[in-house]
Amino acid sequence: MKKLWLTATVLLTVMARAQDSRTVTEPQMPPACNGLLAQLVAGPDGLDPADEQKLDTARIQAAIDSCGQGRGVRLMKSNAHNAFLTGPLQLRKGVTLIVDKGVTLYGSRDPRVYDVRPGSCGRVGDEGEKSGCRALIYAKRAKNSGIMGDGAIDGRGGAKLLLVTPSGSADGPESWWDLAEDARKGGKQMVPRMIDTDYTDDFTAYRITLKNSPNFHLAFHHGNGLTVWGIKIDTPKTARNTDGIDPSRSKNITITESFIRSGDDNVAIKASNGGTKNVSVVHNHFYWGHGMSIGSETDGGITGVFVSDLSLDGPDNGIRIKSNPSRGGLVREVIYDNVCIRNSKAPLILDTAYNKPGDTHSREPVYRDIVLHNVRISGGGKVQLLGLDESHRIGIQFDGVILADPNAKYKFMARHSDIVLGPGPVNFQLTGEDSTVRGQLVSRELPSCAAMFVPFPGSSSVPGISSEGTALATTAPVKPKP
Repeated sequence: MKKLWLTATVLLTVMARAQDSRTVTEPQMPPACNGLLAQLVAGPDGLDPADEQKLDTARIQAAIDSCGQGRGVRLMKSNAHNAFLTGPLQLRKGVTLIVDKGVTLYGSRDPRVYDVRPGSCGRVGDEGEKSGCRALIYAKRAKNSGIMGDGAIDGRGGAKLLLVTPSGSADGPESWWDLAEDARKGGKQMVPRMIDTDYTDDFTAYRITLKNSPNFHLAFHHGNGLTVWGIKIDTPKTARNTDGIDPSRSKNITITESFIRSGDDNVAIKASNGGTKNVSVVHNHFYWGHGMSIGSETDGGITGVFVSDLSLDGPDNGIRIKSNPSRGGLVREVIYDNVCIRNSKAPLILDTAYNKPGDTHSREPVYRDIVLHNVRISGGGKVQLLGLDESHRIGIQFDGVILADPNAKYKFMARHSDIVLGPGPVNFQLTGEDSTVRGQLVSRELPSCAAMFVPFPGSSSVPGISSEGTALATTAPVKPKP
């Protein structure tokens, strides 16, 4: 007889497979090869306008270029001087950029310093146009490089762009984020990412605070080995397309002990023109944003994702897998374990026609071997499984998925989905077009989420975010033991 659910032993075996294959330990900051002293002063409102063209780019880049592998360039305070101002920087193999506590590295507001082509950055371009801006920090084939420190990098996405002319400079009419809003009407926003990597294995982001990126905060492409440990991402919820962390076409990724609130996906695992596999997202707290996402580009295939010990407090979406027939592919072996979601418009949504289906239908999304284990939801919202058609389905198991307030306003929908219930408790029913349900509803409590919801670090009270709890929910090892 065919089993309808995973036994505990099988579940642990799948967990061991569906995650970063490395044994990940807490990073250590490397010894400094060079220490640079801040020459600018930033107050509560940022830099003095008179300092806006006093770039530190050249001296920071020179320090990176001359640093030996296994060492770091430190950005340090000097009495009241606590700020650096830079245009694009490029990391080198084995070199780490370290931003000391109390120091902020600001991104320039001058679009010209980011230009890929003359005049290409700081505007809305055509949809098919190539990217017009270099990233603030870029790593290409820079194995074992990273960004560390207890300081901050501020991309200043909401500040007005600087217009520099031979006769001087002035604030322009729009910010990076304004350009993102303008692009809603059609076109492509030409704005820089904060940290972007290509073909860079074993990249590390450790303890750093990333703020106000004009676009994605950290994008990781074509790499083997990404460790994100103990960072904070802090950007307003209204800042469009400011994803927190986006790994794509890569493998062996761990994101842990971090706090993320952003204007788009908190984390988005993608795979376009190349697969992504072996991803661990464990022991994290997400706040506003678009949630723990997979997609929308999945055409390269995504396999082996393990999400555990995650709180999602007030996001637009909670657990989300999204794609469409112009960019879809197979997403499989994805496990969500010990997840708490509250006050989300869509706490659980698997969508195969996300945003727009596109002009072609040759890359249909299929989601299968998706397991939700010990997931607790409260605050109402959409719980929807939206398979594409009878041949491109969603296969999912609810092994302990509870609505903590089943009388709240929830909207349920299932389409082209095969659902297995149990052995853990499930207290709601999903039925719909061309969908099957196996197993039985079981009413039983799961452990409370009270300790999982904690304030964003440094804020005793955040609008729309509860202040329950005073500590991380767990300090368990990154890799679960089968």
